[in-house]
Amino acid sequence: MPLLSERPAGEQIFIVLVLPAAFGAICGVLLGISGAVYTVLTVLGILGGIAAGYDHPTASEGALRGVAGGSLFGTFILLAHAITGEHAKAKLPEPHIFLPIATTLIAVALGAIGGAIRARQLRAAPQVVSSGPR
Repeated sequence: MPLLSERPAGEQIFIVLVLPAAFGAICGVLLGISGAVYTVLTVLGILGGIAAGYDHPTASEGALRGVAGGSLFGTFILLAHAITGEHAKAKLPEPHIFLPIATTLIAVALGAIGGAIRARQLRAAPQVVSSGPR
């Protein structure tokens, strides 16, 4: 699996900005439909946070990725939920602004975990040295 830095710029933008925003919006819409589905999806987001960190060669870079993903995810939950106008079927923190703060802090930790896993695997992998063109 390539590092995020090895992917084309358009793919990087989609992965870092569009995916967490879209997933947050989906969760925000579902927040007004089913508390159980909302909860399951947000718990699945934990795996996404670790996978996002795994896109990076170090825990610190993974943590920085968590800042972007977590803030977008939490913000778009609130935006989409507000747009629907539905009553929340799951409990949100009061005031609601604490949700993106919480999702960001959690995503920073998850991103760091993913980055640390990737760093450990990169250190353990045999290094291939190229002797140049033959």
